[in-house]
Parts: sequence; C-alpha cells; structure tokens
Amino acid sequence: MLEGEALWQAVLGEIEVSVSRASFITWFKNTQLIRQSDDELVIGVPNIFAKQQLEQKFNELIEETLKKQGIESEEIVYKIHTPRDKSAEKEEDDSVQVSLVRESSSVPNTTSTVSSSHNYRQGLNSKYTFDSFVTGSSNELAYAACQAIAANPGTKYNPLFVYGGVGIGKTHLIQAVGNEVLRANPSAKVVYVTSEQFVQEFTDSIRFKKVGAFTQHYRSVDVLIVDDIQFIATKEKTQEEFFHTFNVLHQANKQVILSSDQPPHLIPTLEDRLRSRFQMGMAIDMQTPEFETRCAIIQTKAIGNNFNIGQECVEYLANSFTTNIRELEGALNQLMAFCDLRNVEPTLEVAKVVFAKLASRPKHISPKQIVERVAKYYRIQVEDIKGPKRDKDIVMPRQVAMYLLRSELKMSFPRIAGELGRKDHTTAIHSVDKINREASVDLILKQQLQEIREGLNA
Repeated sequence: MLEGEALWQAVLGEIEVSVSRASFITWFKNTQLIRQSDDELVIGVPNIFAKQQLEQKFNELIEETLKKQGIESEEIVYKIHTPRDKSAEKEEDDSVQVSLVRESSSVPNTTSTVSSSHNYRQGLNSKYTFDSFVTGSSNELAYAACQAIAANPGTKYNPLFVYGGVGIGKTHLIQAVGNEVLRANPSAKVVYVTSEQFVQEFTDSIRFKKVGAFTQHYRSVDVLIVDDIQFIATKEKTQEEFFHTFNVLHQANKQVILSSDQPPHLIPTLEDRLRSRFQMGMAIDMQTPEFETRCAIIQTKAIGNNFNIGQECVEYLANSFTTNIRELEGALNQLMAFCDLRNVEPTLEVAKVVFAKLASRPKHISPKQIVERVAKYYRIQVEDIKGPKRDKDIVMPRQVAMYLLRSELKMSFPRIAGELGRKDHTTAIHSVDKINREASVDLILKQQLQEIREGLNA
C-alpha cells in the first residue's frame, strides 16, 4: 500500500483528470500529505482559500480517490502548511495568514530581498521546463515562439497568446518560459498566476484596502504569465485592472504571456480594448497531440518516474487516451500506482485490466460523424454542408458543423475548413464566432446544439 508522498502523488494524479485544469492548479497543486494514521489523515494546503475549497467542495472527491488507493481514514483534516516560509508557519492563523503573506510580498522596497525574490517566483513549477516538454507537429510553433521569448523576453511576440483545448500542454509551455528566464537571470521578476488567482487576489486587495500594493506588485514584474485568461472575461473590475496592468507592462517592454481555451476574438464578454491588446502580439493555436507525440509523452514521463514500460503498452495508452495530455498522464499515473501496489510489471494485459472500464466509455467521435449528425438533424444532405450553396437553410447548419468541430474536437480552423471543403480558414473562424455569440442569446439555437451533442453521444 502506498504511503506518504507516493500516496498523495497517486491521489493527485487521479484528481488531476477529474477536475478542470484551473481548479487543479489553484486548489490542489501545492497540497501535500503531512501526516497519515488509521484515525486521521492531515493534508497541508497553501492558504485559507484552498482549505475552504477542499473542505466544502472537494472533500468527497478526495475521500473517494483515497479509497481507490486503499485508504479509509476516519477523518481528513486540512491544515494550512507553508514549509518554505517558516515564519509564516509559526504565525499560522487561518483567517489572516494569506493576507499577511500577500501584504508582505506585495510592498516594494521590502527589508527582506529574499522573500521578495521568492514571491516573484511564486506559482512556477520547476518541473515544467523546455527539456521536459515533448514536441510534435501539434505544438512545434508554440514551442519555438516560447523559446524565442525566453531568450529575449519583452522583445518578441509581446504578448504571446497561446490557446487550445484543455490538457494539451499550454501550462507546461508557458511556465517553461518563466523557468528558463529565471535560469538565465535569477534576479528576474517572473510571476505565474491563474486568472482565478488573479481575480481572487484583486478581490482581496479591495477587501483589505491593499489595492495599491496589489497594483505595484503586478506592474513591477519582468514577465507576467497568466493562465486561463478567459475566466477574467466576466469580471468587469478585474478586466479594468488587468487592462491597466497590461498597458504598463507592455509600454515598459515587459513580457506578457497568456493562455486560453479560445482565441481572443472568441472569448465571450471580453472587453474590446482587452481583446485588441491580446491580439497585438502573436496568437498560436496548440492542437491535440498526434499519436507519435502521445507515445513520446508517455515514454518521457515513465522514464522520469523510473517506470519501465514496454512499447506495446505505450501504444495501448496512446491509442486509448487521445483527448489531451492530462488525461494521458493521468492514465499513466494510474497504471504506475496499480503496478506499485501489486508489485506487477506493466504489461499490455495489466494495462487492459486497469482500464477495462474504457470499453463502456462513449466511442470516439470523428469529424465525419459530426457533419453527418448535423446534416441529419437539419434534414439536409452532407453534400450540401460541404458544397458551395449559400441558401440560408444550408449556411446555418454549415456554421453549426464548423462550431461543433471546433468545440467538440478542438480542431484547428484550417482543419475545419479543409474538412468542409473550404480553402480559406477565415470562413471557419467567422462561423465559429457567429454561432458562439448567437448561442449565448438564442435559446432555440442553444437547445439545437444540445440536442445534436446528445445525438453524438447516444
């Protein structure tokens, strides 16, 4: 039975594929198992917000995941634990600790240069480097752009806007820039933050009347990396604050790197002035990794964990988990935990036992199935959707098909255009944008999209 750090890493590996990336990074990434006994299991969390979220929202998920690892403690206790900051640990007080840390780290000219430097590194995961990032045709352009930025931050592709589906390596890549900048220049002020964290910190600064310190902190960095920027779109005051922060940094030739699940022009409710600034630099579409890249990712991660896995098992995983890298890595984590617990080799037969439930999963949806389903729903022919006709009762289904190819399969715009026989991918961009906007206000269209999706998964 796994214990200690190995147990918690196995638990996190499963949770990572069960929640959104933003939630995992925000609430789980910096947690650790502090103490384990038959009666009690104590989990260390970085702040009061994570403590509340784990207690109120994720406790049941954590209990279920622990049970899968053979652990059934009578009580799970969440305790604020910051081992890198001993002074803060001694002053542990759930109600005030986070604000204290933020105040001390946000005020310029602090008496402790060490704590200031540590703060500007906060958020970066040292394991996310260029060396550990596996490249393929789906991410080569983004990889090259990030390397160029890391070599000369603030001079090229500013801002860099990386977008694509969930779990395809955006966070790894943009954090690799931050880690590389710090490796070359340890005194650089690099901040990585999710948009959820940015919103929460800004809200706290208003609540505790520390807006000035918050502003000073973010406007004095050399490289600002914001993950999942799309979540900022519904926060009016935060958008305004970020707009001014962006302007200050950009005018000072400081590097801004953003990630999102959509390109700037497709993020609903994003203010036009922010949208235009996000489009000032370079926007890159990262796509789902192809088979060879998925195999390379599995092998790289297995080697990193000293886990000896055969090629046929690698290919089985690569063929079984095709949606995103996170799901792929989560599957490997499950296989490693299974083999460790039972002291067995990771053969193809073992992998099939571990992932037997895959047989009951919904089958993979292909672009052809989406187009055929849309044609059937609107009672037109597939040839009409792919053809040149401009009749209204054909154009709209064609736009819906493009929208679903994008939303369900995360296909790039050029691939969508090619799938529907178009040479110009701007048609796909326009169609996806149009359906995305109209579905937010047209309940009939929204219902139609839902019914088509249900038909695909039936």
